Amino acid sequence: MSASGTQEVVLGLDLGSTATKAVAADRAGTVLHLTERENGMRTEEPGEAVQDAAAVRDSAFAALTECVSWTRQAGYRVRALSFSTAMHSLVGLDAEGGPVTPAFHLSDGRCAEVAEKLRGDWERAARLHHATGTPVHPQSVMVKLAWLTQQRRDLVDPVVSWCALKDFVFTAFTGEFVTDQSLASGSGLQEMATLDWHDEALSTAGVSRQQLPEIKAPTDALPLADEAARATGLPEGLPVVLGAGDGPLGNLGVGAVNTGVAGLSLGTSGALRVVRDSPGVDERCRTFCYYLADGLWVSGGAVSNGAVVGQWASETFDVDLADLLDEALEVPAGARGLVALPYLMGERAPWWQPGLTGSLIGLRRVHGRADITRALVEGVAQQLALVRDAVVDTGAEVRAVRATGGGFRSRVWAEAIAAALGIELELADDSGGSALGAVLVAWRALGELDSLEEAADLVRPSRTVPPDHEAARMLRKQRGGLERLHRAVSELASRVD
Repeated sequence: MSASGTQEVVLGLDLGSTATKAVAADRAGTVLHLTERENGMRTEEPGEAVQDAAAVRDSAFAALTECVSWTRQAGYRVRALSFSTAMHSLVGLDAEGGPVTPAFHLSDGRCAEVAEKLRGDWERAARLHHATGTPVHPQSVMVKLAWLTQQRRDLVDPVVSWCALKDFVFTAFTGEFVTDQSLASGSGLQEMATLDWHDEALSTAGVSRQQLPEIKAPTDALPLADEAARATGLPEGLPVVLGAGDGPLGNLGVGAVNTGVAGLSLGTSGALRVVRDSPGVDERCRTFCYYLADGLWVSGGAVSNGAVVGQWASETFDVDLADLLDEALEVPAGARGLVALPYLMGERAPWWQPGLTGSLIGLRRVHGRADITRALVEGVAQQLALVRDAVVDTGAEVRAVRATGGGFRSRVWAEAIAAALGIELELADDSGGSALGAVLVAWRALGELDSLEEAADLVRPSRTVPPDHEAARMLRKQRGGLERLHRAVSELASRVD
């Protein structure tokens, strides 16, 4: 509440992979309104995943304008605008700042051969990973740039500068060509130790620092440009906070910032992350490390296969997804001896091998669709547990897990993941997600919150799911052999290829 009695809000603009969301939230972290606009994705050629940068910019203005209209009608005063964004995107711009390439999405895998070649020099790949916190993988902006500069001169030649999709949109709101430390930390181009562009990574990518935006802190703010103010109905000069990447902000948005509290998300894919006060990845390069803000870092890993495995089973067995997951819930933990390596979409953490394929081990005639579905769900749960184990190997503590995502609409997902982790899941409301995280960063930037830990304390779980101890014991015992199984199946597949 302001001194005049007018209620105040901050607007969070989340540039997601499939949609742009605009939320209005108050100082207590309560999301009061949400507006959403879809973002299209082009996937016409093998491995392609690109977006129209101008279309995403326009959807951001449309979503924000509608949200501003709601705040005005509801009598709220807007204090600031803040950004969240999907990480690992890339777009090339001309001298006037217009896009001359599509916006490459993190899932664009056409640079896979370049990534494999870079990983073939493991000493160099590990050195880059440990310096930047970003795995040498097709999702990496550094790898995408290496592919473009080496093999796609037709796309590169018109480019004057490179940036993330969010940086292009941010420029439309402020007129300034800048990026934030969080987004840069996920590019594979920024050095963790200095939060500046990393020379060896730039050389590997084939670009210069003069082609990249100026790096600023996530809590830095620039004034809203006059033209953007007129287009959205916001006041001229309104503080526009740079914000951060959606992964780190996802932890903040569910209240997983304090030491030992992991944030876990489960959508089509999944992720587990913990916040720490110093950067670093594990010795075996299984984890990433991205910057959040205020000297805090997020360490963890994303898995490529989350709830998508249930969708695949539903389509394969031609049965309603909710009904199939209910059937899987009735199957005993351990899926009656059936083990799944659920790599339908390759895999990111902890293996970082995009070419992996899925496997079912121990399949017998007695197994049916419910057993297979249960095994796939438990396979994903085990991958998240392997990520947790890798995070612990960095020296981080995981004593609690704050979870969110559409997958948790089904009990089988919550129970399987709680058992695999051996930890009670604290399920959080997903109404704001990373957009709420952006809002909380803005309240911190405005001086209304003393720390991000205080911001996280505003977000509370809605319910808890305890682990079944017998299921946890069984999955823990199974997990001891999963890495050996993964290596054996991968070796067999490579021989068949």
